[in-house]
Amino acid sequence: MTIGTENEPTLKDIVRKLDILTADVEKLKDVVEKFNDRFSNYQQATQWVVQLAFTLIVSATVTVIVTSVLRR
Repeated sequence: MTIGTENEPTLKDIVRKLDILTADVEKLKDVVEKFNDRFSNYQQATQWVVQLAFTLIVSATVTVIVTSVLRR
């Protein structure tokens, strides 16, 4: 009676697959880091746009108020 070891992976097969998985995880880490950098840039740009819009609204409001006060 023989044990069916033909279909079972060897330690070399497992190590090889672990090496492949490790390489894939490292690639994924790089992709995530690039995505985080890009997201941070977009977030900062959005914040600048909001600040610019707020500044424009405030300056327009101040202009209208000052103009109406000086006309009196």
